Amino acid sequence: MDEETKLSRKTVLRAALAAGVAAPVALLGGPALARTAATSGQVPALTPSCHDDDDPTPEQIEGPYFKPNSPERTSLVTPGTQGTRLTLTGYVFGLACLPVDRALLDFWQADVNGAYDNTGYTFRGHQYTNAQGAFTLSTIVPGLYPGRTRHIHVKVQAPGRPILTTQLYFPNEPRNNTDSIFDARLLMTVRDNGSAKEAAFDFVLNVPQNPPTSTVTSTPPGGTTWAAGTGYAAGARVTYGGRDYVCLQGHTAQPGWEPPNVPALWRAA
Repeated sequence: MDEETKLSRKTVLRAALAAGVAAPVALLGGPALARTAATSGQVPALTPSCHDDDDPTPEQIEGPYFKPNSPERTSLVTPGTQGTRLTLTGYVFGLACLPVDRALLDFWQADVNGAYDNTGYTFRGHQYTNAQGAFTLSTIVPGLYPGRTRHIHVKVQAPGRPILTTQLYFPNEPRNNTDSIFDARLLMTVRDNGSAKEAAFDFVLNVPQNPPTSTVTSTPPGGTTWAAGTGYAAGARVTYGGRDYVCLQGHTAQPGWEPPNVPALWRAA
């Protein structure tokens, strides 16, 4: 299986959180990667993957336009705001790929003309992640100003931990090649949604975490019927809905992770 068909544990966790189901415990604690079937067409996100050996999200300079005490809000736009609407979503993870609840995210950016509001708090605001580590920001695509490519500033802080100051970038921007501090590891994934745009980025903070442990047991070689609460080891065979499947990643089965629904964990035999 080539690199483009691998999914990181963080990617699987992100999908589980978005679907509102629990992630397999083995994916939270083990070093192995969850994988999809080669025919799934899924590829890893460009944002930092949360593996045991990966570094946290890179830091970047604060710049001259940060202001403390921004208002708490998830939307930086009003009905009369000019510019292309942008919705940025993502998650904040710690070093064990577990979501960080109540992480602070403080965003600031230029307006459509590339200017910062240094007297008020236009295009400035902070918010907190929910229990799943998720956040959503409604804003616009920032304008350009001399010497820089298009970007959004952010400070991210887990409760009681140091602050990560960094910047997020847009793919396929011509100035990415000439901006002296541009870092491709900080590229958001961006797509069009009608006249607006949607972006995604997941932060990995330097926050130690203790993932839950689980004892994974093998199932008999001949295969058994898939059942929630059962521990399956890689290579185990089960039947579900009259079809045979092979386990690709050791995990404890949970509702919502039936073989046809999770190609990262099961391959049709």
